[in-house]
Amino acid sequence: MKIDSHHHFWKYSAEEYPWISDSMAALRRDFLPAHLKAEIAAVGIDGVVSVQARQTVGETEWLLSLADGNDFIKGVVGWLPLADAGANEVIAKFAKNPKLRAVRHVVQDEPDDRFILGADFNRGVSMLKDFGLVYDILIFERQLAASIEFVDRHPQQVFVLDHIAKPRIGDGAIEPWKANIRELARRKNVFCKVSGMVTEADWKTWSEEQLRPYFDTVLEAFGPKRLMFGTDWPVCLAASGYSRWVEVVREFVAGLSADEQEWLFGKTAVMAYGLT
Repeated sequence: MKIDSHHHFWKYSAEEYPWISDSMAALRRDFLPAHLKAEIAAVGIDGVVSVQARQTVGETEWLLSLADGNDFIKGVVGWLPLADAGANEVIAKFAKNPKLRAVRHVVQDEPDDRFILGADFNRGVSMLKDFGLVYDILIFERQLAASIEFVDRHPQQVFVLDHIAKPRIGDGAIEPWKANIRELARRKNVFCKVSGMVTEADWKTWSEEQLRPYFDTVLEAFGPKRLMFGTDWPVCLAASGYSRWVEVVREFVAGLSADEQEWLFGKTAVMAYGLT
């Protein structure tokens, strides 16, 4: 299967999605399975992983209901209250649904750059492996050092790093992101999504040449068997159409073997998330 490992759905309202600013006006509408199905059909993608966009149990329930009704949604990365005292019971309840493959918290928005090391949060994360659930790491590059410490606390947990840790592509800055990515990639229980790159660059003037050093870094660090393709649709629409991003990544991997390309475009996501 060819898999888009990272996208979102929503029914838009200004109250529920305050982060969609005026500069993202194109995102101020509904994005639902029928819209995405047309996009993936046009570029030969077979299935997708739907990722939380709001930190509510209600949204996780909604995403799972969409997955139950749409075969092309192969898995869900939901939000659950990992830091709550009753986290184990909540995780156990949701883990009964086989489409829930991972949990994510929007760590990038936490005011404390070391939030990811909090005791209550880590207690919740430590429970995920018992239910066969992955944890998706959503951070800015400045939070990478703390995230390496976090991963080291959970050597048996499978992690997926979203959006190559959001380096400062628009500023042309590659260090210390590059050194930290290489260090994180030494942990074999960490996978990485090739996604979210265009929205870290200048939305109007980004180029493949500008993005290439960042892609080459994660390819060298993780290798194709621990990289997975994702679009971050519809967020990517602020800077790139769906098919355009697919074309860019296909160009980036053109020099890889057919088997290596199959890993990046699907087999890695199937293995890491346990998709069927």
